[in-house]
Amino acid sequence: MLYNDISWQLLPPELGFGSGQTCWRRLGRWHEAGVFDQLHRLLLAELHAAGELDWSRACVDASHIRAKKGAKAPVRRRSTAGRRAVSTI
Repeated sequence: MLYNDISWQLLPPELGFGSGQTCWRRLGRWHEAGVFDQLHRLLLAELHAAGELDWSRACVDASHIRAKKGAKAPVRRRSTAGRRAVSTI
């Protein structure tokens, strides 16, 4: 979904996964249940056991880690969104 930049509402029904809303809810439930973390751990364990991991090329990405409390808030930017016209009546 993210790779192709398609919204959930535009998910083709021909794929047989149900509506976009159904898929979105299922993925949310799987995430809350830890399915993806467990799947990731199992995959790494299997690859490691098979000698298929090259740790010399590993990289750490902390983009999913929450910012520390007390961090400076980002500077507030002026909105570029359109505004409703003032009524002249």
